[in-house]
Amino acid sequence: MQNKADIIIIGGGVIGSSIAYNLLNDGFTGKVVVFEKDGIYEFASTPRSAGGFRQLYTTAVNIQLSKYSLQIYKNFSKTMAIDEEEVEIDFKQRGYLFLAVDEMMPRFEKHMKLQNENGVNSQLLQKSDLLNIIPELNVEDIAGGLYCSESGYLDPYSVMQGYIRYAKKLGAEYVYDEVSSLLTDQDQIKGVKLADGREYHAPIVVNCAGAWASFLSENANLPLPVVPLPRQIFQFDIEKPLQKYLPLTMDPTGVYFRHEGEKFIAGYAEEIKPKIDFKWRRSDFIDNIWPILANRIENFEKAKIERGWSGLYDFNTKDHNAILGEYPKMKGYFVAFGFSGHGMQQAPAVGKCLSELIRTGRYESLDLTALRVERFEENDLIIEDAIY
Repeated sequence: MQNKADIIIIGGGVIGSSIAYNLLNDGFTGKVVVFEKDGIYEFASTPRSAGGFRQLYTTAVNIQLSKYSLQIYKNFSKTMAIDEEEVEIDFKQRGYLFLAVDEMMPRFEKHMKLQNENGVNSQLLQKSDLLNIIPELNVEDIAGGLYCSESGYLDPYSVMQGYIRYAKKLGAEYVYDEVSSLLTDQDQIKGVKLADGREYHAPIVVNCAGAWASFLSENANLPLPVVPLPRQIFQFDIEKPLQKYLPLTMDPTGVYFRHEGEKFIAGYAEEIKPKIDFKWRRSDFIDNIWPILANRIENFEKAKIERGWSGLYDFNTKDHNAILGEYPKMKGYFVAFGFSGHGMQQAPAVGKCLSELIRTGRYESLDLTALRVERFEENDLIIEDAIY
């Protein structure tokens, strides 16, 4: 009986831990076991993310996911407090800003209309408006921007630990060992096999293993179009401080930047082959990011790079969106990966909705059917225009 559970979750990052927390918080009384191979989360994607939170999406399902998650994050510190000790996630609602050149503005206007229809207070800004937000901004080649003041950025590691601690308080068991394969019997999931050969059995297995999730699925002949894609982030300081704290700002080139405390972080959508790689290269900042930063804000000309890191996207190669729900050919096998960089932003809503689907067989809070596994075979993709 020791190696039996009612639900097994593979991956104890922010997605897996949100699902574990929500299942138990929603009243599930069975045994939930979470497997996480990286006990100190050294290479986990959650703490290596840029921590951006936005509602500026171009599909209704992504807008609704973020809108729901925003309400959770706004109250996270108090909701997830244990023994009156609050969880500080450092959520800075300083806004999210997409800068636009002329040809991007009609598209942004269309995006804003959909966002407003879905209850997101986004605005299309002109040049002069941008300077109210970032006084030092070079707007010579910029026509305007799409802005959401409610969005911003937070500390991903603290969010993840908040979910882990509360899930454990509610009875979730965390096992820090690697899952090497899924156990199946014809069309029914049976459990997991660990790297040391031990087996754990459960009628429900949820694969939230992020960049490693598709390997487990593929090896069980349950393929999904997700690959690990490295993304670098660089932290730097500048000689002359800015007048105001920055929103998370996306340049038309794909370079983004924001404050990190009194310093800054930046990254970009680099063209890179799928692989598992945690190296970061100072030369990429100097060659590909610094010139764009220095052109956009003069204060960034005198910048000193302090450190960098690389994390992995679980990148959905078909439509760059999450894959959620039960695998159609394998009863009891649920997936929640392929977020392509959105996992941190969508984790609260995904945890709640997967809890509903697993416990009751249907979505209640939000209808996430559009993100089902079957959409690839049905050629019913979710095309998101704002992917970076």
